[in-house]
Amino acid sequence: MFESLNKGGRARLALVGLLCLVILVCFSGCQELGFYQQAIAGEYQILTCQKPIRDLMANPDTPPKLKAKFEQVLKIRQFAADEMKLPVDGAYLQYVDLHRPDVVWNVNIAPALSMEPKTWWFPVVGRASYRGYFNEKSAHRYAARWAKKGWDVYVDGIDAYSTLGWFRDPLMNTFIFGPEADLAETIFHELGHRRLYVNGDTDFNEAYATTVAAEGLRRWFAASSNLKAYEQHQTALAHERQFVQLVMDARQELDAVYADIRLKDAEKLRRKEEIIEKLRARYAAVKRGWGGETGYDEWFAEPINNAKLNTVSAYYELTPAFQALLRAEGGDMEKFYDAVAALGKLPIEKRHEALREYFKDNPPSDKSH
Repeated sequence: MFESLNKGGRARLALVGLLCLVILVCFSGCQELGFYQQAIAGEYQILTCQKPIRDLMANPDTPPKLKAKFEQVLKIRQFAADEMKLPVDGAYLQYVDLHRPDVVWNVNIAPALSMEPKTWWFPVVGRASYRGYFNEKSAHRYAARWAKKGWDVYVDGIDAYSTLGWFRDPLMNTFIFGPEADLAETIFHELGHRRLYVNGDTDFNEAYATTVAAEGLRRWFAASSNLKAYEQHQTALAHERQFVQLVMDARQELDAVYADIRLKDAEKLRRKEEIIEKLRARYAAVKRGWGGETGYDEWFAEPINNAKLNTVSAYYELTPAFQALLRAEGGDMEKFYDAVAALGKLPIEKRHEALREYFKDNPPSDKSH
C-alpha cells in the first residue's frame, strides 16, 4: 500500500488514523482511547520511517552487513511464495530502524491461581490474550496496575508482528540481524498470519503460524547448502522441544493444584512456588547436556508466573496437532491452509477438539521432529 510515503501516501495514512479513531470512539471508553492512540502512533511511526530496501542496497553508505541481510531476505521471500505458498505481496521490501531492541511490548496477565489468561477485545483482530504497547514504560505501567490487584503479570518484548495484510510489513532492525534460521522463521511465521488468521483465538493462530514457520525452516534448510547452519538449527530445535516440555509439564502440575478444591489458597500459592522452583531445577539438569548452551538462561533468570508460562503454551500447546494436520494433508501446503481455514469456521471448543483428533489419528513417526 505504501511503496513510498509521498504526499498522497501520508494522506492515506491520515485517513487510516481517522478511521481507527472513529472505530475507537464507537467501541472504547476514555481509558481505552489512550491505548489505541499509542497503537496508531506506533504503527504510524513504522510506516512513515521505512525506506525501500532496493534504494538502500544501491546506496554506498549502507553497511555491507545490512545489504547482505537484504539479499538473504529477498531469497527467503521468494522461497516463502514458491515453496510455502505464502502471500508475500509487498511485505519485507521496506526497512525501518526503530533505534530500540523491540518493536512492541506485550502485556500478559493471568489470575494468581489459574492458568486461564486474561483476554482483551480489539477491533479487527477480535479477542486476544495479550495487549501490545509501542512504549516499554507504558506496558510496565499497565502491568503494574494488575499486579497491585494480585494478578500475575509478564511483559514480553516482541521483535516482529504482522498487520495481517492491512499494511505491507517492513523489515526492522529488531529482527533482521538475527541468525539465518531466526530470520527465516520470523518471516515464515508472520507471513503465515498474513495468509490466515482466526479472530479471537490466540492459541490457534500462534500454533498454526509456529507450524508454518517450522515447516518452512525444514524445507529451507533441506534446499540449502549451509550444512553448519542446518546442524545448529537442529540442535536449537532439540533444546526448544525440551524447554517447551518442561514448561508444559509445570503448567499441568499447576492446573492440578489450582483445581484441587481441598486446598486453601495459601496452600495453593505455596505449592505454586514449589512447582516453579522444581521447574528451574529441571531446566538446570537438562541444560547440563547442552554442551554449554545458555539460550534459555535469561528466561529462567526472571520471575516465573502463570502469565509467563502462558506465553509458551500459546505457541506450542496446539502445535503438535497442527503438525498432525499437515501430515494428514501429505505436506501439501495449499490443502493444509484450506483445512486450517475450515477449522477456523468452527466454534472454538469444537475447533480445538477437532485439532486434537488429527493428532490422535496421525501420530508422529520416529523420524518426526
